[in-house]
Amino acid sequence: MRFETVPIAAVRATEMSQQRIYLDYAATTPLDSRVAATMLPYLTDHFGNPSSLHATGRRARRAVEDARETIALTLGCQPTEVLFTSGGTESDNTAILGIARAQRAAGRGNHVVASQIEHHAVLHACARLEAEGFRVTYAPANAEGIVDPLAVARSLTPDTVLVSVMAVNNEIGTIQPVREIAAACRQRGILVHTDAIQAFGSLPVDVPAWGVDSLSLTAHKCYGPKGVGVLVLRHGVPLQPLLAGGGQEREQRPGIENVAAIVGMAEALRLAHAERAPRAAHALALRRRLEDGIAARMPWTHRNGHPTERVPGIANVSFPGISNETLLLNLDLAGVDVSNGAACTAGTVEPSHVLLALGESPAAASSALRFSLGKETTGEEIDRALTILERTVGAQSPDRHTPSAPLPAGGGR
Repeated sequence: MRFETVPIAAVRATEMSQQRIYLDYAATTPLDSRVAATMLPYLTDHFGNPSSLHATGRRARRAVEDARETIALTLGCQPTEVLFTSGGTESDNTAILGIARAQRAAGRGNHVVASQIEHHAVLHACARLEAEGFRVTYAPANAEGIVDPLAVARSLTPDTVLVSVMAVNNEIGTIQPVREIAAACRQRGILVHTDAIQAFGSLPVDVPAWGVDSLSLTAHKCYGPKGVGVLVLRHGVPLQPLLAGGGQEREQRPGIENVAAIVGMAEALRLAHAERAPRAAHALALRRRLEDGIAARMPWTHRNGHPTERVPGIANVSFPGISNETLLLNLDLAGVDVSNGAACTAGTVEPSHVLLALGESPAAASSALRFSLGKETTGEEIDRALTILERTVGAQSPDRHTPSAPLPAGGGR
C-alpha cells in the first residue's frame, strides 16, 4: 500500500477527531516545559552573539559556558572536551570523518572499524571514508543484536585508526559492550568513538569509565530542543574540522552558537541524568505490559533483540506476513504513532539493516515495528494501543495475518 493512496482529507479528519497515542519516543521527544522555561530568555531578551565583546555578548557567552560545564558534569568529562554541534548526525560525522582524516594525515593508518548495526549517521560517514580510499571493516552482531568485543578485536590491524560502536542500538534497544571494546582498543593505541544518543537517560553515561575517545549526544531524544547536539572529544584526540569559518568551539566547529538550544540541551541532560532511575523504571514496566500484551493477543509474533541487555523504553516486534509499511499506516489512521525503524529512514520500504544484520530474512525484517515509550506514556495508553493493534492486525495465528481495514476514528476506545 502506498501512502499516496490514502486521501489526505481523510487522514486529517481522523487525526483531528481522536486523542493520539504516541509510542515513538526513540524518534523524538516533546520539549519538557522546564527546558522551555530555561530557553525562553535566550530567545527574547538575551539575544547576543557569544563572540561579541560587549555586555550583551558576554551574557550569551556565559550562558554557553555554563551549559558546557553542566553537560561535562553529567558526563564525567572536562568542559573543554565538550563541543556543541547541530545534532547527533553532525556529531557522528565530525567524529568519524574528522578523526579518521586527521589520523591518516599524520601517517597513522587508513583503516576504520564500525559495527554493522550502527546508525546511518555513522555508516554513511564510513561509506564516505571508503570513497576517499580508507578501508572499513564492519563487525557483526549476534542474533540478539550484541556486538562481540572479540569480533571487533579480530578486525583490528596495524593500520586501524578508529573504531566506532554505538552504546545502544536505536532500533532494537540492545546495550553494547562499549567499555570492553574500548579496553581492547586502548591496549593497541586505537581511538574509539561511541554514538550514545539512545543511551543517555536510560543508562549512566560516564566518558572516562567507558574509556572512549569521543562520544555523540543530541538533545531531542531526552526532552530537549531539536537541532543541537554534543561531541565529547578527549584532550589530545586529533580532529580535522568539517567546516571552515570562525574560531568558535576551539576552532573545531565554527559558526555562531545556538545559545537558546544549548541552554535547553544542558537543562534536558541535567534532568535526564537526575531523573534517570524513575524514568527507566516507568518505561520498563510499560514495555513489559506492552510486550506481554502482544505475546498474549498475537502469539505468532516475535520480539527482536536481546531479552534483557536492552534499554527499558524500546520494544521491536515482528509481525510475520505483514508489511510494516501497511501496518504502520493503519495504526497511524487509528491514532497510534509508532515506527518501522530508525526515524531517518521511516517512510521507506527498505528492510531494516539492523534486523538483516541479525540474520532476519528481508521479509521478516520488513514486518517489524519499533514501539518506544517515554515519561508521559501511561498504562491506559498501552492498553488502548494493544486493542487497536490487535484489531488492526486482524489475526490471531500465523495462518491468518491479513490486516483488517483501517480502524475508524476513535477505534479501540
